[in-house]
Parts: sequence; C-alpha cells; structure tokens
Amino acid sequence: MTTMRLTGTRLTTGFLSALLCAVALLLTVGHASAEERIDATSFRCITKMTAVRQFYVDNLRGDINATLAAANSPTGAVYPPGSVVQLIPGEAMVKRDTGFNAATRDWEFFELDVSKDGTRIRKRGFADVVNRFGGNCFGCHVAARPEWNLICETLRADPADSRHERGVTANGSAL
Repeated sequence: MTTMRLTGTRLTTGFLSALLCAVALLLTVGHASAEERIDATSFRCITKMTAVRQFYVDNLRGDINATLAAANSPTGAVYPPGSVVQLIPGEAMVKRDTGFNAATRDWEFFELDVSKDGTRIRKRGFADVVNRFGGNCFGCHVAARPEWNLICETLRADPADSRHERGVTANGSAL
C-alpha cells in the first residue's frame, strides 16, 4: 500500500484520490446553470409570464427584473442568462450562458407541445430548429438588428432584410 505524508498525517493514495474526487463533486453539485436542467417543466403557461408589448418573458433563474430591463430597453440590450421569450405558446427561446453558442448569440430555440395536461418539448437546439410550420427559428430571428439580441419586433427588424422591405416583420407577421 502506498502512503503519503501530509503535515504529519499519513494518507493512502486511494483515500487521497477518493477525497479529491469527493471535493470535486461537491464543488460542482448545485452550481449547474438553470439552462443545463431545462426540461418541459421549465416552461410556464404563457398567461403566467410577463407581457412586454406583443411578446411574453420569464427568467428561469428568477432574475425577471434583468430580463424586463433588456426587453424594455429603448436602445437594445443583451438578455441575461435564463431569460425566456415567447411570442406564441408553442415556441420559446431561452438565453443560455455566455459562450454557449456564438452563432445564435447564446439563445436556444424550443418548439413546444402545450396542452391542459402540460408541456412537451418537440424540438430544441440552435441554428437548426425548424418549427411545425416549416420556419427556421434562427433564420427568422437573425433578421433583428444586433442591438436587439435576436428579438424580433416590427420596429426592430433590420431594414435591409428583404422580409422588412416586403412589409413583413422579422417574425413573419404582416406589418
């Protein structure tokens, strides 16, 4: 049996290895971000979320004030991690931690089945999620001007985007 001496205490290498693993485990337990645990129960009924103009917001980390500050900023803002944005009950986007997905500016897109019995996630992902109507979530949201952090609204769409020129908002609805 191999032993080590640590300030007057004899420890076996097996015990030391187990101790280090236990410490590492304790340091990670409880520190996983809210986004790492997103499941169907993470989404509240849209009627229980906070209305902001024509969409609804929530925050999975409980920081609704920061989410509302971003949503109501007159000059644009980056939404805080945990922010949930929904326009309709069957689709949602959730802001993930910085660096999670640079292409989608850290947003994850969800297609949801919603009923009185609860919610089920049909699809989730980043630039590749296509909703049940054939629309690519990211392909639509990328039309928003950069300062709006992929949030589409009539006045916040990029005027150079062809959908805007045709009188359609970045989310596809008629102006």
